[in-house]
Amino acid sequence: MSVENISVIIPTLNAGTMIDDLLSALERQTIAPAEIIVVDSSSDDDTQAIVRAKHPEVRLLVIDRKDFNHGGTRDYALRESSGEFVCFLTQDALPKNNEFLARIIGPFSAERVAVVYGRQLPRADARPAERIVREYSYRPQSHRVTNADVKRLGINAFRVSDVCAAYRRSAYLEVGGFENPVLTNEDMFIAARFLRAGWTIVYEADAQVVHSHNFTFKQQFNRNYIQGVEITRHSDILGNAELAGEGFSMLAYTLKELFKEGEIVEAARFFTECIFRYTGNRKGVLDAKRAARKSAGQ
Repeated sequence: MSVENISVIIPTLNAGTMIDDLLSALERQTIAPAEIIVVDSSSDDDTQAIVRAKHPEVRLLVIDRKDFNHGGTRDYALRESSGEFVCFLTQDALPKNNEFLARIIGPFSAERVAVVYGRQLPRADARPAERIVREYSYRPQSHRVTNADVKRLGINAFRVSDVCAAYRRSAYLEVGGFENPVLTNEDMFIAARFLRAGWTIVYEADAQVVHSHNFTFKQQFNRNYIQGVEITRHSDILGNAELAGEGFSMLAYTLKELFKEGEIVEAARFFTECIFRYTGNRKGVLDAKRAARKSAGQ
């Protein structure tokens, strides 16, 4: 596989404290990308200055902040890129080692693989619950998913994360690319379209980035509200699968591990956090259904 086939795209907003480390890590990869594109949403900090001064070979695209959305901005950057394979990274996802690109691009040797996503390892400062949630969501075993697995896996069949994911350009264009606009989960929705079209999704556990968050209760509510809205809006392509069942499984697993570690206070905090997650999700679902009924009645 020619290394000239790989483009890397990084959407940024006020990434001044992390963009240098990320770009430097990409420049040390054993497989060098043909191009790196940073698409910046008019940052207020020195993100753009760092890219221009320290990484002049990186292509910098600047958009108005109001024009950013998770699907449309990534679609714009992909269509500006040239690689046969396009790897998306978020600004706060740092490759674990110099083999990241080689690992995430490897499964494309199989012709019907449309997207490969990698394993997210928690940061050193991750709360105990966040560390366990990452371990639950991103296991050490790689696997492949086809349309035949949807009935068995439910919502998990569509699990892909653009925190670190690579796409085959021809497959991406075949299914129409990311939606524009979409508030979140653009990766999940295109994954569903890939499976319906007969493509394969790969989780490559050896393609690793360090990435985690210590969100507040309010942030969890807002994130899950938006997910509830978008997943309800896309219930047709997702086969009416819901997040609730998976959420309860994650809750049970995380609480069990926290109790085993003696993290009683953290377990109580995590249980409270899950109430905010669930409440946000349910409100998003109800608001999306209400909006759909209103639209249908007009």
